[in-house]
Amino acid sequence: MTQYLDFEKPLAEIEGKAEELRAMARDNEGMDVEKEAKALDRKAADLLKQLYGSLSPWRKTLVARHPERPHCRDYIEALFGEFTPLAGDRNFADDHAVMGGLARLDGRPVMVIGHEKGNDTKSRIAHNFGMARPEGYRKAIRLMKLADRFDLPVVTLVDTPGAYPGKGAEERGQSEAIARSTEACLDLKVPLISVVIGEGGSGGAVAFATADRVAMLEHSIYSVISPEGCASILWKDPSKTQEAAAALRLTAQNLHELGVCDRIVQEPLGGAHRAPDATIRAVGEAIKELLASFDGVAPEKIMSGRRQKYLDLGKKGLAA
Repeated sequence: MTQYLDFEKPLAEIEGKAEELRAMARDNEGMDVEKEAKALDRKAADLLKQLYGSLSPWRKTLVARHPERPHCRDYIEALFGEFTPLAGDRNFADDHAVMGGLARLDGRPVMVIGHEKGNDTKSRIAHNFGMARPEGYRKAIRLMKLADRFDLPVVTLVDTPGAYPGKGAEERGQSEAIARSTEACLDLKVPLISVVIGEGGSGGAVAFATADRVAMLEHSIYSVISPEGCASILWKDPSKTQEAAAALRLTAQNLHELGVCDRIVQEPLGGAHRAPDATIRAVGEAIKELLASFDGVAPEKIMSGRRQKYLDLGKKGLAA
């Protein structure tokens, strides 16, 4: 059963009525409701197009957080063959908020790393809602260095509200681990492709997304802080969340204009959660095309180009 967001309530009513009619017809042989149900379907399709044709930054944030969006595990299972998970940071523990390992993308060996949020209460708790601890970032560093050693391109799938802010994480060097992971991204001599598939929250996302090419799903977000956190700091008023979302310029479209996002991957009408298979295929095609653009490029050129990309960030926004 589809979970509807607050702004989708009118849509939920129309689609619910259509389903009720069809359920009545199934229970009562001879009842013909298809004409009325199809009329409701058309009305719902028009409303869906209207709602998603002009989403505000805050509504895009809600869509990016939709619990039914495909998560990291879904992408890995659908796109990457022969996936061999690698666990642990060889120092403290294995962080289940970060999954990664060796795999093949259309037969091409790669290292894939991503944040996993989970898809139900039990798995969300197990994966800490995609909020990595220091050992998660240190695991990512280990896998990136392994990929570099064996000349394997790295693909990262970003979907996190941010790094876990708990006491234990801070005691074990959360900020240092994030910085080291960002440094590891910059030091890679192999191509690094990152896709923001949901939320790209703060340094927890940057640690995976300091990439040669950053792609974002159409309704994903990428920001230094959440709209709620921004509203509480700047306005000290939680009711200012929508204004904060707009001020942060966190949408894929905003970030493409600023040069932070290199490619926007279109989502099916109504968001990735309405057609996850089509979304996953589109992301897979984008990753393959972006990886192919680095075929034959020398390692030193890859590394220097990535560093220059981030040194140049901000120039485009200032010129605008």
